[in-house]
Amino acid sequence: MDRQGPLATLRRAVEGFAQAHPIGDDAWCVALSGGADSLALTAVAARLRPTTALVVDHGLQPASAAVSAAACAQARHLGCTDARVLTVTVGSSGGPEAAARRARYAALDAERGGRPVLLAHTLDDQAETVLLGLGRGSGPRSIAGMRAHDPPWGRPLLGVRRDVTRAACAELDLTPWDDPHNADPRFTRVRLRTEVLPLLEEVLGGGVAEALVRTAAALREDTDELDAQASVRLKAHAVDGGLAVDLMAEQPAAIRRRVIRGWLLAEGATGLTDKQIRAVDLLITDWRGRGGVAVESPHRGQRVFAERRGDRLALRREPV
Repeated sequence: MDRQGPLATLRRAVEGFAQAHPIGDDAWCVALSGGADSLALTAVAARLRPTTALVVDHGLQPASAAVSAAACAQARHLGCTDARVLTVTVGSSGGPEAAARRARYAALDAERGGRPVLLAHTLDDQAETVLLGLGRGSGPRSIAGMRAHDPPWGRPLLGVRRDVTRAACAELDLTPWDDPHNADPRFTRVRLRTEVLPLLEEVLGGGVAEALVRTAAALREDTDELDAQASVRLKAHAVDGGLAVDLMAEQPAAIRRRVIRGWLLAEGATGLTDKQIRAVDLLITDWRGRGGVAVESPHRGQRVFAERRGDRLALRREPV
């Protein structure tokens, strides 16, 4: 193997990730789609540890079963100790991209058998994620991008460009699958990839993807520190399942809203948006008799509201 070639670059990235993060010393899984990124990651991972390839078949294309079977065959050829297809049913809530992602992660989590799962997100994917967060105005958490290590998920290739994974596949004489959805302009990420980022590169003189990723990394450090402080405040300000308003009012806005988010998540809310969290924050800072704020809940058949009850915030549940 060429010590300076693309395959060597990927190996250094995966080895560096394994050394930096406590993911165990035994076996791991790789989420394999058959595309260049995940195929190259699988090739490297299988040379380092016993590797199980998990291939998710979303059933969204006529030939998906054949594509999944071919990916499994490639995984075994690359030395994976096991390769299996996970067939999922994709819902419609939140749009096709979000629904497919939820189904995929749920299947991977169910099949990993306690082992970490390596995901083949690259630097380019991270840059697209940051741009999506900026465009949606969904707060610093989304602009901070994906975590390299978010147990059980590991993303060792976040510092590697997408063209390196394609070159690694060529070095190994592998033929990756090109998902037609990756060229379909109906999907937001595709337009970011093919239209927005190239335009930004042209206008700003290059290096935009790397700059976005550096920004995400810096913001992630700040966000992690603020989250840690908020976790301490949440324990201190929790009262009978609610939050003490007077103590919360004394906190800086950045800490206060993180405490609110942590409280809502701990009480079962899900799919929280920055807009919802800010609305709940107003129940502390500018109440004036405001009514409850609806927050999403995973419990079917009921809606959950955050509301002010005298000197504390509390949750109210109503049947739908």
